[in-house]
Amino acid sequence: MLERLFRRRVYWLFLAPALIVYTVFMVYPLLSSFGYSFFQWDGYIREGFSGLTNYAKVLFERPYSDRLVGALKHNVMFFTLTFAIQTTFGLFLAVMLNRGGKFLRACQVAYFAPYTLSLVVVGFLWLLLLNPTWGQVNKILAAIGLGRFARPWLGDMATALPTIILVNAWRWLGFPITVYLAGLHGIPEELHEAARVDGATSWQAFRNVTLPLLAPTIGMVSILTFIYDFNAFELIFVMQGSSGSPFYATDVLGTFFYRTAFGDSTTGGEVGQVGLGSAIAVLMFLLVCAASIVGVWLIRRREVEM
Repeated sequence: MLERLFRRRVYWLFLAPALIVYTVFMVYPLLSSFGYSFFQWDGYIREGFSGLTNYAKVLFERPYSDRLVGALKHNVMFFTLTFAIQTTFGLFLAVMLNRGGKFLRACQVAYFAPYTLSLVVVGFLWLLLLNPTWGQVNKILAAIGLGRFARPWLGDMATALPTIILVNAWRWLGFPITVYLAGLHGIPEELHEAARVDGATSWQAFRNVTLPLLAPTIGMVSILTFIYDFNAFELIFVMQGSSGSPFYATDVLGTFFYRTAFGDSTTGGEVGQVGLGSAIAVLMFLLVCAASIVGVWLIRRREVEM
């Protein structure tokens, strides 16, 4: 009995530092935001209790409701394109890398290297490369005879968000490739050999053997991608500022929250409103939490059916 009690205390002793850090930097800010969203604020000074007024203002009152819908659409586009890239190009690269070879292993390091870089560094790097005046992207296009496609990539409303999504995919792609590789290594080779003995082509073996067994891994990566993309902020903030320029074409929920809660430092025209910003943060949390729960439930259901 005493030994079991001692073990429990040792477990809590080792868990305590992580629990304290998690509580201070995750649980407390979350509960604080939830509480702040029910009060009226004069800038950063809390006033009286306002109930659901902040939520009603964000959801139904212009211009906040228009900005919320626009930012949500951009987040959906952010996730959809990133998901499409990582489940096509990323999965293809993982399958190729799974075949082995020194050259392919070297390529694996090259694909994963951008993921180790800070988003601030990535954003600043591509901000220089995409500069319409002296950026290397437009210069390379001109050098290979495609100068007619050169444009202000981040200044055009039609190309600003897709450009940032591609930059994000370039930086993020190393993670899903690595996870897919781990999933591919976990598939018994005997299954592929049995498929080949039965006369299946490479594509048929991939579609009927590899892909179904890799589905839980793809689902897990998709959930993590959804959580990351619906909390996207740093890359857009570095490349386009908190206003999501040009004219909110790259505005997402993260920048909308930041601009509402702390003011728009790029224009100097908007004053921070903590109550409204907290309401946006709570709505973001509920959205991400609900989608994650549904995604995990679908993955577990598929695993049971298999």
